[in-house]
Amino acid sequence: MEQKIKQDGIDIGGNIRRIRLEKGIGQTELIGMLDLKEIGMTREALVKIERGIQHITGTQLRGIRDCLETTYDELLK
Repeated sequence: MEQKIKQDGIDIGGNIRRIRLEKGIGQTELIGMLDLKEIGMTREALVKIERGIQHITGTQLRGIRDCLETTYDELLK
């Protein structure tokens, strides 16, 4: 089972949401982009991650980074 990344002290979900909105990408669109990369995630899971109530896996974080064309630094600041 893949290690989950806790959002303690780092608002990963908030950063994902901010960057996603800055790029004009909807949640459903991002889920579709992740699906094309064979990274399984539901819209409900994305909502929970963005709200900071669900941990994110390394694979999910890497996929989101690639889909949003951003850096780990931006996601983890």
